[in-house]
Amino acid sequence: MSEQHIPLSGGFHPWLTELGPDAYALALVAADRDLTRWATDPPKVGETGIARPGADPTGMTLLEVTRGPQETLRRWLHWDDGRRQLAIIGTDLDALREYTPGGLVAQLRDNQAIDDAELTHLLASWLYRRYADAPQGLELGWVAAAAAWTCHMRDFTGIPPASVLTQSLESADEHDEAIEELVLDTGQNLAGVLDRVGGSRRIRADLIKDWRFVESLSGDVPVLRELANWLLDQIALRDAHAQQLRAVLEPDITDYLRDRSADGHSPGTAAPPLDEPRAAQLAQARDTVRAYTAAAHSGREQEAQQFLDAFPIPARPVQPSGPATAWRRNAATAQEAVEALEARRAASTAEDNAVADPELLHAELSYVAAREGQLHLMHDALGRLAFPTPTPRDLHDELTGVAAAQTQRRITEAFGTADRAHRVLDGQIGYLQQQPVPTHRRALTGAEADLLTAVRDALRSTATSSVPLDEEGIRTRTQEAMARRAAPAGPDHAAPTAHDQAHAQALSYDPTIPGVQQG
Repeated sequence: MSEQHIPLSGGFHPWLTELGPDAYALALVAADRDLTRWATDPPKVGETGIARPGADPTGMTLLEVTRGPQETLRRWLHWDDGRRQLAIIGTDLDALREYTPGGLVAQLRDNQAIDDAELTHLLASWLYRRYADAPQGLELGWVAAAAAWTCHMRDFTGIPPASVLTQSLESADEHDEAIEELVLDTGQNLAGVLDRVGGSRRIRADLIKDWRFVESLSGDVPVLRELANWLLDQIALRDAHAQQLRAVLEPDITDYLRDRSADGHSPGTAAPPLDEPRAAQLAQARDTVRAYTAAAHSGREQEAQQFLDAFPIPARPVQPSGPATAWRRNAATAQEAVEALEARRAASTAEDNAVADPELLHAELSYVAAREGQLHLMHDALGRLAFPTPTPRDLHDELTGVAAAQTQRRITEAFGTADRAHRVLDGQIGYLQQQPVPTHRRALTGAEADLLTAVRDALRSTATSSVPLDEEGIRTRTQEAMARRAAPAGPDHAAPTAHDQAHAQALSYDPTIPGVQQG
């Protein structure tokens, strides 16, 4: 049966519990993308994580309610299309529990009342459908089907049993032993990757090998996409250049990370959600770092170098500038960002960290050094906007405009564009103004929001004072140029216009001979 009225937010567990211990819910679950986490445990392939503590039930769409493991498995096999994450949710004591299809199969196999032939037919039909629905078909279709089996049925067995595989091959009119061997090899190789992802002290070469294998399957088996991205992130964490690129591109979210910490908000009150502008920039940074890492480890070195050239690493300052110091003195979040970075460096270089993975340690220190330079640029730009530097008394008149332009240059260096800086400030101000304000920062939030608002106004004023682009004038001149008739061929040339004469005069000018034209 299909349900549309269930209160998924907050009331899902009590509602499902009331339906009885044999009730299960089949629900589509949106992919969870926490952009602030880089070194978390690997995803458990085949599960959505919707039953984990802290999971967001609002990302769940109830599809059907079933009774008992047999009906639940049959309906899951019916609804699964390989493109959407379909969770099986039940209740266990006082909490939700997520079941895997393989776990239900194992449970049913232990039940003597279950018809084994019927269960084999159900599984074989699903395996064949996953083959038939694969875009490439033929041998690659069986690779996709084998990978799907390992992802979802691993709690039962990592490779299809002989009885299931035989029926699936017969449905496809395939009797080639090579196809059977291909299915088994794919399942065994993927099961090996899933066994390894939870291991410690993984070297980058092994991660790259596993990532290439999973990446080759993720196009036809989307449930593997999260694992492929996780492996790519693990590679990036061991790549100094990737971490430097990350340090340049990520916005400062110290306030959000502080609020998410264990003691960062009042008991029973969730931390405010991150504002959309900075969340979007985090997503852009993550995608760019992944794109660089994929290029760097796929034989596309020139493309990878283009990423590094496009976003150069800022120089690490020996001493912070006056504007940066003033900003950190007045903005609590800025000072916390500096302190958090120092604590991160200290933890990385501590004596008890001597046995850490050398690749991880080198990449981490590369990130910290580049991030320090990036924080300096951001704090210097914000400090110049909040506390403009007075013009030196003996400064030459011609240099006054040059000095004023340094603020705009710093904004560009720190944020890329003035518009991007606007979005960061808008997002941070909106984040601080969310209600309720966490207890730990109630005394500081108002002053910091006011300071950021003043900076945003100064940024808007700075952008307005620059020379505007005369779009209408450019459009008019372009239309006039396009309408001008081309000079006819032959001796009857059109009379030169004043613009043509000025252009010819400019071309004939020799700067090495003042006042003399070439002729």
